[in-house]
Amino acid sequence: MPQTDTTKPAFTLHPAFHVTVQRPEAHLPEVLEAVQAVDPLTYGFYDQVSFATTPGVQRFRSCPGGRNPASETAMQVPCTELSFAVLDTDPAHLNQVLQAIFDSHPYEEPVIFVTQATYTRHVPGTGLDAPAKFWNRDTPDWVPATHRD
Repeated sequence: MPQTDTTKPAFTLHPAFHVTVQRPEAHLPEVLEAVQAVDPLTYGFYDQVSFATTPGVQRFRSCPGGRNPASETAMQVPCTELSFAVLDTDPAHLNQVLQAIFDSHPYEEPVIFVTQATYTRHVPGTGLDAPAKFWNRDTPDWVPATHRD
């Protein structure tokens, strides 16, 4: 097992965009596939990195002027949030990602939040012998079979 180089910092900081999209749970595959067609969702030595919450309830009331008729009361739709980092901070690239979401999302007005963020990158060769790392202790159930010794 490689030993940690304690003379180096364990991480570096980099700019990114953090994107969060609310959508009905059934539409996760379409939205994720569309995003990954324009951005591999890379994070360090991994790609296709995203996070989806458990279902919650999105509430809204249709107002005049949209595709759907105006409603008198708020409606409720079971939804989840999909979030991911866009590491390419070129605005043109971010626009491609957002267009992919709009094109694949089932709503007229998708709920999308974009936040400028800072993300960390692990410095290779640091922290590998830390006791908290899953490979340095009994393997937890959540570790995928392909990552088990």
